[in-house]
Amino acid sequence: MQVDEEGRSARKHRQIVEAATATFLAKGFDNASMDEIASLAAVSKQTVYRHFADKEALFAAVVLSTTEDVNHIVSLITGALNGTLDLERDLGRLADSFITALMQPRVLHLRRMIIASADRFPELGTTWYAQGFERALAAMADAFQQLSERGLLEISDPVMAANHFVGMLLWIPINRAMFTGDDDGAGEAELARHASATTAAFLAAYRPAR
Repeated sequence: MQVDEEGRSARKHRQIVEAATATFLAKGFDNASMDEIASLAAVSKQTVYRHFADKEALFAAVVLSTTEDVNHIVSLITGALNGTLDLERDLGRLADSFITALMQPRVLHLRRMIIASADRFPELGTTWYAQGFERALAAMADAFQQLSERGLLEISDPVMAANHFVGMLLWIPINRAMFTGDDDGAGEAELARHASATTAAFLAAYRPAR
């Protein structure tokens, strides 16, 4: 019986977080209400407060739960580059997958939401960055280090190289989406062009001289 109760509690917790995620992404922190979240989660408001002390605690749970999405990004990086025998092909595929994943409307909405709340919840933003984007950069830096040790790249600072790669890849499309609010402005063809250009520029800078 206790296991069943714990299972129901976990399901309700998940329902609340999913409902809160949808509400916060759609309306932002200030305009989201606990009543609306409870209704969307199909639970009572009292149940919401049994799981989360207040709206701030629920918002923190929502933001930090999204760092799990980074597991997919890390898998893309390691899967594409570990043991590669064709660096140009596999780095190009990684660039294309990476930019496609980070330019999804839900990811862009989340990024806007966290940026908008950074002044109010600076520690939350710092934690999300460390557990999210910084972890992806660390995985990429580690992969570049291994490629350098194999002689496929010539890199003295893998972390800086990872920043160069991601910076070239995302600077234009991400900033355009952040400033204009147009999440569908960059189509597949444009993202593929960014991926191809980034791969070529990165290899021109970091591939060993022949």
